[in-house]
Amino acid sequence: MNAQQKKRIQIEYSGFTIKDSLLGKDVTTFNRDNSQQIHIIHEGIDMFCDRAIYYQKEDFIEAFSNVRMNQGDTIHLNAKYVEYSGKTQLAFASGNVVLVEPKSTLTTDTLYFDRAKQQAFYKSKGKVVRDTSGTITSQIGRYYMSAKKYQFVQNVVLVNPEYTLNTQQLDFYTETGHAYMFGPSTIVGETSKIYCERGFYDTNNDTGYFIKNSRIDYDNRVVEGDSLYFDRNKSFASATNNIKVTDTLNNSIIKGHYAEVFRAKDSVFITKRALAITVQEKDSIYMHSDTLMVTGKPEHRITRAYYNARIYKSDMSGKADSIHADHKTGLTKLINLSRFSSSDAFATKRRPIMWNMGNQMTGDTIHLISNPETETLDSLRVFNNAFLISKDTVAGSTGFNQVKGQYLIGLFEDNKLYNVDIVKNAEKIYYTRNDDGELIGIDKSKSGSINIKISDNTIDEIRLLQQIDGTLSPESEFPDNARKFRGFDWREDERPKSVEDLFKDDPPLVLPVIKGLKPYAPQEDFFDDELMQRIDDAKDKTSDKENKAGRNVPKPLVKKDSTQLKKPQKPIPKTQKEQ
Repeated sequence: MNAQQKKRIQIEYSGFTIKDSLLGKDVTTFNRDNSQQIHIIHEGIDMFCDRAIYYQKEDFIEAFSNVRMNQGDTIHLNAKYVEYSGKTQLAFASGNVVLVEPKSTLTTDTLYFDRAKQQAFYKSKGKVVRDTSGTITSQIGRYYMSAKKYQFVQNVVLVNPEYTLNTQQLDFYTETGHAYMFGPSTIVGETSKIYCERGFYDTNNDTGYFIKNSRIDYDNRVVEGDSLYFDRNKSFASATNNIKVTDTLNNSIIKGHYAEVFRAKDSVFITKRALAITVQEKDSIYMHSDTLMVTGKPEHRITRAYYNARIYKSDMSGKADSIHADHKTGLTKLINLSRFSSSDAFATKRRPIMWNMGNQMTGDTIHLISNPETETLDSLRVFNNAFLISKDTVAGSTGFNQVKGQYLIGLFEDNKLYNVDIVKNAEKIYYTRNDDGELIGIDKSKSGSINIKISDNTIDEIRLLQQIDGTLSPESEFPDNARKFRGFDWREDERPKSVEDLFKDDPPLVLPVIKGLKPYAPQEDFFDDELMQRIDDAKDKTSDKENKAGRNVPKPLVKKDSTQLKKPQKPIPKTQKEQ
């Protein structure tokens, strides 16, 4: 008997007691007095109100006006109206409902509280305030008290002083401030915008991890990748697998499979098949290397490519140990780094190289100057050990036209090399032919400088200037071992002839598997079979009266398929559910 009484609702303080025969003999009304509110207890809860109606047979109570329900010292519920069943332990609250737990405060118009499952649920829009995270609103919400977890569904918005988060479903843990987003989601701050379709955000530390169609808009950069990491405090982002960084101001793109972006320093670091693309209307320029780094303010960006760097456009390509491109001045430097390993493919002897049409140019350092406004090549400069080689164009010929000297200066017109000056200690080997293409002889000469005129990919004229010394010899009298200058190095097999050729010497690419976030799981029904069974068991089987324990359960509600509650979840994209 005592054990059974402990499970029933008890009126600890009743105030004024009223019996109304119209309500029934088992129904009692309580009104507070001037000393204190009515006090009701049941299985670890304390409820206070100004007026209450207790249905003894159903063990069901209605509480009115200034209602407070406390579960221990952790859960506090305030409302204008509360009804509670001692049999089902299900409470229904309405009218300015406020649920307070140690880390957050929930406000809504109506709320269900299942004490057996320790879950609270609303479906008529609610708001959760957490000091360090901001304010979260949604159409549907559920609080799991044991896990200290909120699950928000439909039109979810988190507003923080630093950013605003919008998503379809948000799982939020009040103890840690961790938020998990599902469905098309955005996080918009003053200097950045994040988009993903599955993501994690630490609202305490302002760091996030995003996968599935994820991207970050950073001022004039857009970062995309299979997975993104973001640190708001450090203005830092990193990306893994299938990365694309778009510079919307300078009309350039960087691709690769691992990248780091430092917004405060205006820098991007990218590796694993790194590729920089300078988008031009007529002919884009592609640059590839082991590692790419882009630094500088938007109006003065610099791209550095190092370790086996290569450059390609339809009419020109190049290769060097490293490439330095200044986008403001249009100066691109091909540089050979001094290194000590004799096994290095780019030791000193493998000098930077440029190919233009049929011409190969090498030297210790090469400068390529273009006009940023017109997107056209202007000039070329080769410093130290300049060497120009072009293959003799007549079919069957194995000869090479060669010019070498200390420096080389080339001029372009319509992106084609038309004038070359070799300065200081200039030498040439040239296959001289008549108008019918017949070989007249091989010209080997020296002079202070040499000027070359080129058209249609062939040398039209070679002029020797200052201290001329040379001979024109018949081919039969010109020894084979004298037909190539010392340092001759024909490297046509290294020449990139397409964008795909830039990667032909790269090792096989192995990408890491992206892990870390579970796929979306549809929200379970709050009014599940177990709860509906409790409600059904609480009904007085001998009476035709209303089952008060289920009076505010949404109707119609099918016991095994709570479609009423599933409908609000339909705006969540289908692809989410299929993951």
